[in-house]
Amino acid sequence: MSEPRTTATGRNDPGTTDPGRRLSAALAAFIDVGFVALFVAIGRRNHDEDATVSGYLETVTPFLFALLFGWLGLRAWRSPMSVRTGIALWAYTVIGGMFIRRVEGEGTALAFVIVATIFLGLTLVGWRAIWAFAEPRRARHAAARSPQSARVPSGP
Repeated sequence: MSEPRTTATGRNDPGTTDPGRRLSAALAAFIDVGFVALFVAIGRRNHDEDATVSGYLETVTPFLFALLFGWLGLRAWRSPMSVRTGIALWAYTVIGGMFIRRVEGEGTALAFVIVATIFLGLTLVGWRAIWAFAEPRRARHAAARSPQSARVPSGP
C-alpha cells in the first residue's frame, strides 16, 4: 500500500491515494464534461447548425479545454464535489472558453456569453449544490440503517 503524499504544509494529501476520492473526482469530471457537451449540443441544435461531428467538435473544444485548465489549475480533484469548486470551474469554463473562441476567430456575441454563463452556472454549480444538500442526508440515512447503530449497549 502506498503512503499518502504530503502537501507543502506537511499535511497528508489523500487526493491520489484514497480510492473513494479518485472515484468522486472521476465522477465529477465525467458529469462536468457531460454538461459542457450538452450545452454545445443544445445550442447547435437550437441554431440549426450543421450536424457534423467536426462542427460539434469545433464548438465544444474551447469549452472542454477551458474546463480541463480549470481542473488542473484548481486541482479540483482534491474537492471535486464542493460547490466552491463548481463556482471556480464555472468561471474557468465560461471565461476560458470564450477567450479561446475569440483567439480562434469564433463568435462571442453577448447573447451567447449570457446563455453560456447561465447554463454552465446552473449545471456546473447546480449539480454540486444538489450533491451538497443530499449527501449529508444520505450519510445519516445509511448510518441509521447500519447494523452497528442498531446494537444495544450491554449493561453493567
